[in-house]
Amino acid sequence: MKITDDQAVADIADLLYLEPGELDHEADLRDQGMDSVRVMELVEKWRAAGLMELDYIMLAEDQRVTHWLGVLRGLQDR
Repeated sequence: MKITDDQAVADIADLLYLEPGELDHEADLRDQGMDSVRVMELVEKWRAAGLMELDYIMLAEDQRVTHWLGVLRGLQDR
């Protein structure tokens, strides 16, 4: 299953109790309420959707939506 940018943004926003349009794609997600437990929830959700190579560190090193979307695209383009 391919995870689209829109689906990923919706997944992130849902965990933060926000609407997708409320997310600042360039701001650190920690400043928007993201924590390590929520990052792990996303990793597990996206692994279950087929991104088995995704790990916590890939998302934790740069917690901006733009970075995360790039990581997801890169894994799906392999």
